[in-house]
Amino acid sequence: MDTGLIREQTKGCKDKIFLNSAGSSLVPKSVTEKMVSYLQMEALEGGYALENQFAAELEDFYIQAGILLNCAPGNIAFATSATGAFARAISSIDFKAGDIILTTDDDYISNQLAFLSMKQRFGIRIIRANNLTNGDLDLEAFEKLVISHQPKLVAIAYMPTNSGFVQPAEELGLICRKYDVLYLLDACQAVGQRAVDVQRIGCDFLTATGRKFLRGPRGTGFLYVSDKVLNAQLVPLIFDMQGADWTGDDTYTLTRTAKRFELYESSIAGKLGLAEALKYINEIGITAIEEYNISLIQQFRDGLGKVTGLRLHDQGSVLSNILTFTTDNRSLGDTAQLLKDHQVYFSMSFRNFARLDFNKKDLDGVIRFSPHYFNTTEELEKTIDILNY
Repeated sequence: MDTGLIREQTKGCKDKIFLNSAGSSLVPKSVTEKMVSYLQMEALEGGYALENQFAAELEDFYIQAGILLNCAPGNIAFATSATGAFARAISSIDFKAGDIILTTDDDYISNQLAFLSMKQRFGIRIIRANNLTNGDLDLEAFEKLVISHQPKLVAIAYMPTNSGFVQPAEELGLICRKYDVLYLLDACQAVGQRAVDVQRIGCDFLTATGRKFLRGPRGTGFLYVSDKVLNAQLVPLIFDMQGADWTGDDTYTLTRTAKRFELYESSIAGKLGLAEALKYINEIGITAIEEYNISLIQQFRDGLGKVTGLRLHDQGSVLSNILTFTTDNRSLGDTAQLLKDHQVYFSMSFRNFARLDFNKKDLDGVIRFSPHYFNTTEELEKTIDILNY
């Protein structure tokens, strides 16, 4: 992997230390050029005529996403965000009062709010599995919950946005398959950061976003839908002509592929941009990216662990490229300002973003770093020096 070339192809990393790929990452030049070029042509020719000319490139989105996840193109649906994909997936399940969603304390705020909304509207029940003292999910207790409660859905965030914890996605997949439970995996922080193989994981749905570690445009994402779900004729509560063919006055036939989970209208420029971002990652190779990222974040954690007054808050035996910390020797606001003064880009997470996790950790807020494969060890060392000031 040629990090120098990757940095040349990433305009935004030349004048700053960008450590916010878990929020919205820096896109490669080829992604921007693809989208701008299309929009300029669209202004001259109109949306429909131009879309037809780009039919092959638009289909390449499904091919590239399938390559990255190790599935067929027909298992992929375009979405405007991971949350949008999550909503499409969950609305295809026929929940009744008393049905159970089994999740964890580490799920994303928008997912947790969706569960609470469904609890209020449909009378479903939410059960959250416990963690071990080291932060790992208690898999033995989790399986017992599946056996005793027979949940309608297991919904898990692969890599929570509020910490570096990595859930045991494959082990959870084995449990779900063993007891024939639908399995929805929010992988918006994992896809593009680490290798994600849906065949090994065995999930029924997987959601992803373009703007994070995939380095694609905002307003894009996708949904993986398993053959099991497609063969069971599951479909979102609301669908349109992308999802079905109107065959009679009162009849319709579902689209055979995961496109039944799409809506017809979307940003064509955005879809082309996401296809380009996926192609860019596939050409580098997700295995090379994962190896680099693991090495990079381990060095960063080791260095930050030696900074006086800095406390790392990520728990678990497997950690991702999301890193959270607080500082004892200065306020969180002062530390944030120090980083801004030195052109270090980051995010902050607060208690209302992750109430269950932060309540257990007794935290009101943290600073979050999320380096990616265009970052260098020199940048991370400089960041450590800044925090040591």
